[in-house]
Amino acid sequence: MVETGLRNPQASLKDHGIEKVAKVNWNLTAEELVEATIKRDMGILSDRGAICVNTGRFTGRSPKDRYIVLDEYTSQTVDWNDINIPFDPQSFSLLKAKMVQYLSNKEVYAREAYVCSDKDFRLNLRLITEYPWSNQFGFNMFLRPTKSELEAFQPEWAVICAPGFEADPKRDGTRSKNFAIINFSEKTILIGGTAYTGEIKKGIFSALNFILPHEREVLSMHCSANVGSDGDTTIFFGLSGTGKTTLSADPNRQLIGDDEHGWSDKGVFNFEGGCYAKCIHLSESAEPQIYHAIKHGAILENIGFYSNSRIPDFDDESITQNTRVSYPIYHINNAIKGSKGGHPENIFFLTCDAFGVLPPISKLSPGQAMYHFISGYTAKVAGTEDGIIEPKTTFSACFGAPFLPLHPTTYAEMLGEKMKNHKVNVWLINTGWTGGAYGTGNRINLKFTRAMIKAAMEGELNNVNYREHEVFGLKMPESCPGVPVKLLNPVNTWSDANTYQDKANELAACFLENFKKFETKASPAILEAAPKIQLVY
Repeated sequence: MVETGLRNPQASLKDHGIEKVAKVNWNLTAEELVEATIKRDMGILSDRGAICVNTGRFTGRSPKDRYIVLDEYTSQTVDWNDINIPFDPQSFSLLKAKMVQYLSNKEVYAREAYVCSDKDFRLNLRLITEYPWSNQFGFNMFLRPTKSELEAFQPEWAVICAPGFEADPKRDGTRSKNFAIINFSEKTILIGGTAYTGEIKKGIFSALNFILPHEREVLSMHCSANVGSDGDTTIFFGLSGTGKTTLSADPNRQLIGDDEHGWSDKGVFNFEGGCYAKCIHLSESAEPQIYHAIKHGAILENIGFYSNSRIPDFDDESITQNTRVSYPIYHINNAIKGSKGGHPENIFFLTCDAFGVLPPISKLSPGQAMYHFISGYTAKVAGTEDGIIEPKTTFSACFGAPFLPLHPTTYAEMLGEKMKNHKVNVWLINTGWTGGAYGTGNRINLKFTRAMIKAAMEGELNNVNYREHEVFGLKMPESCPGVPVKLLNPVNTWSDANTYQDKANELAACFLENFKKFETKASPAILEAAPKIQLVY
């Protein structure tokens, strides 16, 4: 076995059952991995030096093919459902053995990394990949040990990613040829049959969503976070496509992170060492920080180019609408050193409302905050998951159900306690449609969303008048600096008020139906926050 690169002399793939491979490249630099990707004809450089790759058939996650091993450790703790799908331990062992055999004569790439910027909760991991650019993704997205830390590095978790290896569903216990399987007892994640890098990122996130709340009493959150000049921390909850990365990348505030965080008794800390941003329709004027982060070291996924050039065409949807870029967090000039902040003063729930019903901004009572957090309403936008080609209404508990191994009320109760203890303002932001539903109305302009969020954070909405939404009971400001008054109350943007009322009732019915499964564990204040269907005459 040939081994190159920088590593702890004691490090070995044998720790993970991998006895032999043709060559192991340990902890290569981003430059070395870019070179390896180009040499293997797996990518090309853009005009600004980012490596551009195609992830193949899968350009988004495949949630129906994500499993958790069912054993003594997980049987009574994991919330088993159609998201947390049980997998047999013996089948896991057999499948892993087949993956190891597949890699036996190949050149592989191994990386030491860690997650959780707060050293009290740091988790060391080892990423073993078939492709060099998958390993570079790990360099970008996870936290990077120093040279001295590598000399004594001891991994707690391992991720083995082999896109070229496919399962045999009839023999291996999977639904399809592709799979992502988490084994909490062995502390190993297997990913095969898919090259979409988001499976690596979300596999570790799912593990942290079990470990931190269950074992460390830390709230894990699917959110972005930033810090103002006065040290005020803000967090943004939301599923992919709702604007977490875009809205947290604010040139006037320091970035903590764009997607995954923990909230301990000391404050908020980032899990990751990089950002993974959607870049469909990206422009320098609308999203300058993300735009300028796309340079050497960044990875562009499934992007198109202008004819006869290497200039990315960010409006090109020919491969997918879920075009992505990953980059280390230091590509953002104003990322805060240490990736930590204090307890938040403001929390924003981001929802992409395809009904065009919800206000662009509303202030939530404590009961409403818990109701909407548990509901986690949004529309999954095209490309974020396999098979999604247009916005699809969904309820994703805690704005992250696909990544939550524990019951949603575990996270909701922790958030509710923290909101109460730290007197946090909570806002609901609709980044979706106005003036009509998807296909009829228009997407809310980003500049207005930014203006509303800025006004909320700077206290400019503290003394304005509010109107209550008739169906959802949400407090809508009647004025906001930099935002047309007409936009603030969604009924005013529709051509017909009765049509709007019908659509609002339709969405309210969806909320009520979804919340039935949570009613027995909800307090009277939360139940009172449910929408009220109105009669239309």
